[in-house]
Amino acid sequence: MTGNFVTLGATLISGTHGVLAKVLALPEFIAVVALARVVGVALASRQMPALRVLVCAKVLLLLVFFGLAVTLGPFADSDAPSALLAGFAGIAAMALQNAIQRVHLSKLPPSTLMTGNTTQAVLDAVDLWRDVDPGEAAALRARFGRMLRSILWFAAGCAGAASLYRWTGFWSLAMPAVVGVATALTPGLEESS
Repeated sequence: MTGNFVTLGATLISGTHGVLAKVLALPEFIAVVALARVVGVALASRQMPALRVLVCAKVLLLLVFFGLAVTLGPFADSDAPSALLAGFAGIAAMALQNAIQRVHLSKLPPSTLMTGNTTQAVLDAVDLWRDVDPGEAAALRARFGRMLRSILWFAAGCAGAASLYRWTGFWSLAMPAVVGVATALTPGLEESS
């Protein structure tokens, strides 16, 4: 959502298209996060695998996003109905990812907040460089390691995604769906959260 606000400001200043898509993204994001919370709580209260169901819903949205982008794109105008439809599927998938991270995977470094992860890694590195209490240093090293791995995997994913997009265009959007399917099929998914 941070990037959406930044690009909305740039779009308003420059007078380019895309205002409608950017304005509608926030209420859609909020609605999907709220719905994910309600559905997740309802599933958990019925002893159903909330995490797996939400991951499967995210995969379905990624597949819809992929299908719409490949069949209807590229989009010259991001406010065109076909672009809005594809974009809404992608936004809904991202909203679900954020909700899943906060509720079910909160002990792991966020997969959607690289600014925060990078800030925390730098703060931990500086604190480790200083002379800190040995008990505190162990916890700092552990968190720094988790954050650094998260940042490196994210950077590798970005490089891979950019390369794949350059090579295949919108067909590269199949990769997140493939990763999502692999995640949804992971044995013990609920227990690992």
